[in-house]
Amino acid sequence: MNAPISEDDLHAYADGQLDPARLMQVETWLAGHPETRAQIEEWRTQSAGLHRAYDRVLDEPIPARLVPAANSPRWLDARKLAAVAWLLFGAAIGFFLRGETSREPGANMAMNSLPRQAAIAHAVFVPEVRHPVEVGADQEAHLVAWLSKRLGAPLKPPRLEETGYRLVGGRLLPGDGGEVAQFMYENAEHNRLTLYVRPAAPKGGETSFRYARENNVDVFYWTDSRFGYALSGNTGREDMLRLATVVYRQHDK
Repeated sequence: MNAPISEDDLHAYADGQLDPARLMQVETWLAGHPETRAQIEEWRTQSAGLHRAYDRVLDEPIPARLVPAANSPRWLDARKLAAVAWLLFGAAIGFFLRGETSREPGANMAMNSLPRQAAIAHAVFVPEVRHPVEVGADQEAHLVAWLSKRLGAPLKPPRLEETGYRLVGGRLLPGDGGEVAQFMYENAEHNRLTLYVRPAAPKGGETSFRYARENNVDVFYWTDSRFGYALSGNTGREDMLRLATVVYRQHDK
C-alpha cells in the first residue's frame, strides 16, 4: 500500500475504484501535484462528454430494414462484420472512458443514483433545527429496530464518537425503488453528517469505495450484499474522506 503512485492508481482514482487506504494516499500525493489533478479532471470531462453523446445510441434497436433474413449467408457475413465493429468500438470507448466518474450514466444506474439521492436528502434535512430527525437518538434501539424492519435486514448505525460526532437520530424516506433510511450525526461545532442507507440492487455486492460531489455536497458511497451506503457532508473532501473511511471500515467488518 506504500508503493509509489502509478498511472494505474491515477486511472483507478479517476474511476472511483480505489479502496479507502489507497484513496487517501493518492489524495495526499495529488495535493502536491496540481497539474496531475487537472489532467484527471480533463479525463472525467472527456468521459462525461462521450457518455452524453453515445449512451442513448447504444440502446436504440436495429432498424428492421437493416436486418436481413436470419438464414441468409449475407446476414451471417454482416453479423461477423458487426461483431468486429463492436469490438473495435468497445475498445475505443473503453480507452476514452477510463476517466469515468461515478456520477455519470453507466450500466449500473441504481448505483449511480445513490450519491445523488443521498445529497438531496442531506440538503433537505440538515438545515432543520426543530425537526432534523423523525426518531431521536434517545430512542436508538426503537429507531434501529423500526428501520431494520422496514428495509428488510438488520441495520447497524456506525459509532462515530471517536471522530467527535454523535448520533442525532434518523428517519424513513422514500427512495427510487422503495424505502430508505437516513441517520444524522452532529459534532460540537454543529456540523452535520447524514448516512443514507438503502437496500442493495438485486445483483449488488459491488464494494468499491467511491466519491461524488452533488450540488456542493461531498458524498462517499459504497455497497455490500445487503445495503448501499452514502455518507454526505459539507466539511470538505479531505475531512469527509476521513469520516467516510471510519464508517466504511465499520460496515466492512
